[in-house]
Order: sequence, then structure tokens, then C-alpha cells
Amino acid sequence: MTVPVLIAHQSPESLLKAQPPGGLVAIAYRLTRFWSSQGGEDALVAVYERQAGRTRFLVAPDSSELREGLAGFTGDLDALAEQLKTEVFASDQAIALSPIHIPKPWGEEIWYTGMEDRGVARAGHAKRAVPLPCVLSALPEQLTANREQGIILLKILAPRPEEVFGDLYFELHEEKREVYVVTAVDERAWPDGEGAIRFGFDPRVRAEYPDDQAFRKAFAGAVSDYEAVRREIDASLDQRAAEEGQEGDREAWLADLPAELTAKEKTLREAMNRFTALKPLRVGDVVKVPTLTPHSLQHGVRTVEFQTPVYERLIVAFAQKVLTQSHWDTAKAVELMKLEAEREASFERLSAGEGVVAERIVDFDDFEVRRFTLEPGAVARIPSPPDYAVLMQVQGELALGVCPLQPEQAVLLPRGWESPALTNESANTMIFLVAYPR
Repeated sequence: MTVPVLIAHQSPESLLKAQPPGGLVAIAYRLTRFWSSQGGEDALVAVYERQAGRTRFLVAPDSSELREGLAGFTGDLDALAEQLKTEVFASDQAIALSPIHIPKPWGEEIWYTGMEDRGVARAGHAKRAVPLPCVLSALPEQLTANREQGIILLKILAPRPEEVFGDLYFELHEEKREVYVVTAVDERAWPDGEGAIRFGFDPRVRAEYPDDQAFRKAFAGAVSDYEAVRREIDASLDQRAAEEGQEGDREAWLADLPAELTAKEKTLREAMNRFTALKPLRVGDVVKVPTLTPHSLQHGVRTVEFQTPVYERLIVAFAQKVLTQSHWDTAKAVELMKLEAEREASFERLSAGEGVVAERIVDFDDFEVRRFTLEPGAVARIPSPPDYAVLMQVQGELALGVCPLQPEQAVLLPRGWESPALTNESANTMIFLVAYPR
């Protein structure tokens, strides 16, 4: 039996519903690159195998070779996937997320669900992984309740251990909400195991000024002074790179700058940072970052991050050259920023059973995050997601599908996915996080 290729002018899922049961169904369609500022489309073919209560499928780039192969194909979906060296997905199974690494001046971000100009995360395993938006586009309603273009962003922040060089931007967000869960504190940077995040402002320094307007003005002035010396240093390094015809090792070049210039940079940086507050962090700590709160994760503190999939920020200051834009956003940020951090609320305990604790550690308007802690031998089930959910393993091994999840591995749970009994078969505590959209 051959597999004819149908043409979908809109969602392939709608055309799939109109097909009679039985056999494989191949549908060609075009996916708009909603994640790209350059626009464009990808030509794709999804091949479906409908079973009782579930749909299995694969997605591949459209080509004349693929269509010719389908015209003479007589096997099943797994045989086709083996032939194409691609992954098979299912509407009722967890979708493995294959992360991509995004270099940063301060270290790297590891994206599990990111879809934008700088990179697109993938779904599936190893070399058979497929771009995540392509997978979700094949069954957007069944997988994500048609929310495939706004998946909660899951990533890991992996700063370098060196002070200053491993500190993130001091920035704030107007729309984006974030939550960090600390998974490691580098002992090279923090020998006692207590790291930090620069978070809001020091109330003692704020009390030195007659009112908030005076405090904002003084802080803006300190940032302006620091930005001037920062740009002087960056211009010197840029000139050297131009003269040598290569970017070179900018950090090594810092040692060749005049001593008075580097001393001035340190003095002005400390004067600027004096206004801010450092919040101590240890492994397991949770930091909720509301909108308009300036923050900067510090060097050597590794975190899992869930955030609103909105790619916006205002850079208040940065102790390195900003590579993604030519300016800082200090003036607007100072005008908008909150001076007082929100009071931390205790986590809401959702359930507690024999060796199992489920807590809601984040309750934002647009998403929530639950933390599940299982003691050795404990058994739990995850609530079925109304739309979808994103799960990240933090500690221990979670048997979820063919390949048990190890720490820092993640999956997308499709709409209506039903949890099996999840057992902690190890001798140590297991922890995993699940984010649900609102």
C-alpha cells in the first residue's frame, strides 16, 4: 500500500480529522517561522498513524525524494522513521526535549523550549531530534491546545565561576516573569556553598536619601559614571581587535590596559553596586522574579529557569561589553524599576502522602510551577495537563518512558497526558519540577 501525500493549506491536523481511519496518512504543509524576525516558511510533511485513542507521527522536510519514497512505501510508521533516521512522536506520550547551547559573555544558556532568532530547541533524542516548532505544528491541538507558539520557556543558566565575568546582566522585564531554582553552586566561586543573586536595592542605602526620586537620581548617576568607563575600556579593546584583525582574547587584553583605568572601573563598579542588594542562594533555593524588579544572577550559581516566553528586557548595567545591543536602557529602567522587593510567600503545599510532597513554588498569572519531592520507595502521579506541561528532572532518576530522565533532562507533556505511577526506586530523594500554563 502506497502513502499518498495530501496538501494542507492550513493546519494539517484539521485535514487529518477528515480522513478515514486505517493506514498511514501523509500531509504536506507549510509552517510559518513565527520564531524568526526574518519570517519565511518551512515546507514539511507529517506522516500519521492513528490508533485507538492516540496518534503517532513523524515530521520531515518536504522533498521530491520523500514524496517518491512514500509513493512506493509499504511498511509501518516505525519502518519509515528508521528509513528517514528521524523520531516517532505520539499524542499521549511525553516528548523528549533536546536542548541547544547558547553562548553568553557570562557563560551559557541551555534552552529546552526556546524558539527564536538565536536558536531553536529540538524534540526527540540525539541525532534524530527534530526542531520543536515542527513537531508541535503537526498536532497543535492534541499536543498543546493550540498554544504551540507560546510554550513556557525552560532553560538552564550556567554562569562561569569567575567574579564579574560570570555575573549576568543587571536587568529588569516589563512583561516577562521568571523563576530560578538553584541546582548547583560552584565551590570555586563560593567555597561555603552560598552563592547570590543581585536582587533589587539595599534598603539601608535607600534610607540615606530624602525620597525615592533622589535615590533613583543618585543610582542613575552612578550607573552613568560606570557606563562611561565601561565604554572607554570597550573602545580600547575594540581598537586593538581592529588593529590585529581579529577579536582575540579580550579578557587577556584587560591586563594590558593602563592600571589607572582598570582601577577606575573597579571603583565605579563598586560605587554602582553599593545601591543594590545581594540575596544569598543555596542549592534548592527558589527565586521568583516579578516584573520591574532589577536582578542579576551571580557567577558560579547554576539554575533551572522557567519564564514567560516573551523576549524583552531593559539592561540597567553590565560589567562587560553588551553584544546584543549598542546601548544600555538605564534611563527607562530607572524610571520603571521597583525599589522594594515583593515579600516572599511560603510555598503552597498541594498534597503530601507517604514520602511524597507536592508544592506550588510559583503562582504567576500566566504559569505556575510545582515541585514534587519523593523519598526512596515513594510513588506519585502528576496531574494531567489541561493544555500541556513542561517537566524538568532536578535530582535522582525518573522513569518516564523508554529512557529514564536524569538530572537536567526535560520533557513536554501533551494535553491530556495521563501519568503512570512514578516510583522513586533509588536510595536518595528524587525531585522534579512541572510547569503548567494558565
